[in-house]
Amino acid sequence: MPNRRLSRHLLLAASPIFALAALPVQAQETDDKPEKRTRIIVGPQLSPSWPGSKDLSVGPYFDLSREREGTEFTFEAADESFGAPLIQSGNFAFGPALGFIGKRTAADIGADLPKVGFTIEAGGFAQVSLTPAIRVRVEGRKGLSGHKGWVGEVSADYIAREGDDWLFSIGPRVTLGDAKYTSAYFGVTPAAAVTSGLAVYDPDGGIQSVGVTAGYHRMLGRNWGVAVYGRYDRLIGDAADSPVTRQLGSRSQPSVGLALSYTFGGSR
Repeated sequence: MPNRRLSRHLLLAASPIFALAALPVQAQETDDKPEKRTRIIVGPQLSPSWPGSKDLSVGPYFDLSREREGTEFTFEAADESFGAPLIQSGNFAFGPALGFIGKRTAADIGADLPKVGFTIEAGGFAQVSLTPAIRVRVEGRKGLSGHKGWVGEVSADYIAREGDDWLFSIGPRVTLGDAKYTSAYFGVTPAAAVTSGLAVYDPDGGIQSVGVTAGYHRMLGRNWGVAVYGRYDRLIGDAADSPVTRQLGSRSQPSVGLALSYTFGGSR
């Protein structure tokens, strides 16, 4: 969901700490190894205020990448969870995936429904590059707080690029959630029906939305560049049929981000 993307960038907003910790390594590299380059992407983004919301909230759009000089920056979709490969073999990679979703209160939603607390999601991802231009990725994460359910996403991206000068990507998205996750955001218990005036609703898990994401990054000079992405999801199934969505939210879930990038390091 778009909120997971927002949470990824909230987590990445702490990445300058890791960047500062990583930069001294550059001075320790031996002379026979290429120096590393670092690229930071910073800007604002708009995404749904909560899963199923009709309102958008402003949040940070942030990313950090490092590669050896002479190697292209590895493609990362703007909407994927935070994580780095632990295992990488050829075109396959596997590693942890982390996400966050901000809390949803009765005031946020406009009805007296139970609060869903701040959620930390932890899990893993696996991805494979079928060709240099096509990457497929699967994520699964468990809510350790907040909704406490399981969520997942299946994505594919077509990638066109000219080195690091410019890169364009586009591809479909399918998001999933188990019954615990779907009930937290889209369910209405008998007690909540009394306080909110909504009909009782007990949703099942499954496919929650389908959508598409497109991203573009272009260098404007040696160091500076611009990055933009857009994503549109459409709620389907039990999430779309929920009275929470129909009366208080929206099946349409758009997101957009715009940022500047700065690349430094390597030989001059």
